[in-house]
Amino acid sequence: MAQASRKRPILVWDLPTRLFHWLLVALMVAVFVTGQLGGDLMPWHGRLGLAIIGLLSFRLVWGFVGSTHARFVNFFPRPAAVVAYLRGQWRGVGHNPLGALSVFGLLTIVAIQALTGLFANDDIAFQGPLAVLVEGATSLWLTSIHRLTVNLLLVLVGLHVAAVLYYTWVKRDSLVLPMITGTKVVADPLAQPARGGGLIPFLIALVVALGVVALAAGILIEPPPPPPPAPEW
Repeated sequence: MAQASRKRPILVWDLPTRLFHWLLVALMVAVFVTGQLGGDLMPWHGRLGLAIIGLLSFRLVWGFVGSTHARFVNFFPRPAAVVAYLRGQWRGVGHNPLGALSVFGLLTIVAIQALTGLFANDDIAFQGPLAVLVEGATSLWLTSIHRLTVNLLLVLVGLHVAAVLYYTWVKRDSLVLPMITGTKVVADPLAQPARGGGLIPFLIALVVALGVVALAAGILIEPPPPPPPAPEW
């Protein structure tokens, strides 16, 4: 009872981090479905991929200028932290070291998926916006990577979901609710709420993300010349 009375809610995840998380989940589901169905949905597959690149760019910047627990330096999975966690000696309120490994792994594979998609070309229904910048053989090679990493991504997502369910149902420590509300009830008297971030860093990250999306969409690539006029007979 005494320990329960000392528990208090603190802010762990700022709003931009939470929005990033759930938008990425929604976009990943949508991009997977459109990619599997193909056909007329492939243009949307490409647009969703650009949106994912924008999100990843935002998160990359936010990982340096965001609030405490969103910054990469505060949850980078150092070997000593992983060992301490496995021994039950780690204390913290953000991503635990194993969770951080999952986060970095997922972000890396999603980034590979998104970047290779920019140069992909299936010669049927889709051509990435930057495919014209590489040779045909290179585009096909990147397309194969784009397809192969889908399976790895599905495995990582499955492991991530399994870990969330384990923490929720076995350890009685919900990881989903704090990512919705931003707050978490903690008993550690030394646990500190998230600080930093704010409007100016958010706008900086947003501007960078929009700029990256524009570049990824091929804004600097000159459009092809119009076809020659039909000969007059």
